[in-house]
Amino acid sequence: MTDSIIESFPLTSMDVTDLQQQKLKALFPEVFTESGKIDFDKLRLTLGENVDAGKERFGLNWAGKSVCFQTIKQSSVATLVPARDESVDFDTTENLYIEGDNLEVLKLLQKSYLGKVKMIYIDPPYNTGNDFIYPDNYAENLNTYLEYTGQVDGEGRAISTNKDTDGRFHSKWLNMMYPRLFLAKNLLREDGVIFISIDDSEQSNLKRLCDEVFGEENCIANLIWQHSLQPKGYSGTFSVHHNFVLCYQKSSDFELANLERTDEHNKNYSNSDNDPNGAWRSGDVRNALYRPNLIYPIQTPSGKIIEPPANGWRWSKETLQSKIQSGEIIFSTDETRIIRKIYLNTLDGRTPETILFGKDVGTTREAASEIKIIFDGKQPFDTPKPTGLLKHLSALSGLSRNDTILDFFSGSSTTAHAILDLNKEDGGNRKFIMVQLPEPCDKESEAFKAGYKNIAEIGKERIRRVINKIKTAQTETEAKADLVDKLNESNSPQDLGFKVFKLQKSNFKVWDANVEKTAEAIQFALDEFVDHINPQAEQEAILFELLLKSGFELTTPIEKLTLSDKTVFSIADGALLICLEKALTHDVISEMAKRSPSRVICLDEGFQNNDQLKTNAVLMMKNHGVEVFRTV
Repeated sequence: MTDSIIESFPLTSMDVTDLQQQKLKALFPEVFTESGKIDFDKLRLTLGENVDAGKERFGLNWAGKSVCFQTIKQSSVATLVPARDESVDFDTTENLYIEGDNLEVLKLLQKSYLGKVKMIYIDPPYNTGNDFIYPDNYAENLNTYLEYTGQVDGEGRAISTNKDTDGRFHSKWLNMMYPRLFLAKNLLREDGVIFISIDDSEQSNLKRLCDEVFGEENCIANLIWQHSLQPKGYSGTFSVHHNFVLCYQKSSDFELANLERTDEHNKNYSNSDNDPNGAWRSGDVRNALYRPNLIYPIQTPSGKIIEPPANGWRWSKETLQSKIQSGEIIFSTDETRIIRKIYLNTLDGRTPETILFGKDVGTTREAASEIKIIFDGKQPFDTPKPTGLLKHLSALSGLSRNDTILDFFSGSSTTAHAILDLNKEDGGNRKFIMVQLPEPCDKESEAFKAGYKNIAEIGKERIRRVINKIKTAQTETEAKADLVDKLNESNSPQDLGFKVFKLQKSNFKVWDANVEKTAEAIQFALDEFVDHINPQAEQEAILFELLLKSGFELTTPIEKLTLSDKTVFSIADGALLICLEKALTHDVISEMAKRSPSRVICLDEGFQNNDQLKTNAVLMMKNHGVEVFRTV
């Protein structure tokens, strides 16, 4: 910051390419030139023999893949506008529902939620022939979205469903998925995990896509979910009873959690010999692999010899003898074999399994029943997931009581429903972020006839109804001691609200670099740009845009102050001060500076072309240690 110039506030989302370069620079600073460019020759020398210079290599390629990187690189100039009337407890809740195209939304969340999400679950379109929409021109994603939702007039940009007769059927689906997964990965914590539901249509392609985005070494499992228990009865083909759930960790910092044990899991443990260590069951003593050094005979107390199994024992001779002495390994009554005791009290839960049985985590039929109960017998959404499945995945992720969960294909908001239920059960404060395109409901559908114009309306209404159900249950049982104890234990009541935001154009006019290169066109654009704030923009909408693009979460506490008769917003206990007054004074600038915030943002028009006031403002901010002072 110089002594006389105030920096302009950036109105775009975070530059993802710049983020990737920063990561590279932290690892290999020596490969960057003085001008900040990457010297690839030096990078090759640094990496030595670990550089593959060949043109033929194994990998996933498809038509349009290069466009995906252009899409990722392109910053968003959109914003998220608050919708208080559709929210519940807007001022206090930490839950979010964002209505809009998830690609634009993911870009906008990059600054504020980078590395903050513990778990992502998505149930994307399965690409079965007509179940997802996409912009034909990915470079115009925001405008295409606004046209799709009727917020601007169309100018020939097409939106269509992906027909299986299209020559690039799989490619278009991959073009849709790749940038979204790439951006989603940035939002995960280092110990975070993503679960993706999919069926046979694109499972193999999605697996290879995730191997590229997350790293093949970070694939935890390809889970199989038994979604149906009833036979379909089709002839000439298999009756399909499963979908897949791909599981990828962000890094090796993630730890797959063991699951709780129930009486059903413990039924094989007993203590028939009154072992002081408690109930036990027998375990395998054989080695799974051939180990010649573990092939040796065992002599029993009476002198009998027990021959080793073909692959050998599980332990060395010394270790096995110590286990015999401790009683962990005993001899059968006839001394023809050894028995290994696995004690129940030594188990830390149970190891998760790759098959998710419907009886344990729910089926599509149960999911349909859940949504019918919530919507008074109607089923406004055809393919919901059961809350049991989401609760199970949450348990596998090691989700703690204060973690954040993201679902950017949220559909009917099953994920939000499951998180609200989990918090109700254990007094937790898990937070959800739902993102959903307002895809229109078919006019012949049960949802449309019930009054829901698009899928986002269904998702929001489901969350409201779940919240009301929990509130009703709490009211009916609030006198019970166990509920009181649970509330005392969590030190705060459950968060039963959610803020609604909607994707829209920025509240500020952004200079169009594609303006026609004629004197008349440029002059017209300059005249239009003089008053660069949308006259219809509400102050709260501007505030949240600045908040988001400053890198603060949408749920950050905001305090409204009055300083020298002007309104100033204090963000995060004064870390950022925002003044949206259109007539700034020396006194209000001085009052803000005296509070020594890290950052201050004001409207440029607030200085009303008073250059002296601007200069004084810069000096005052600098003298009070304000790190960043910007205008917009």
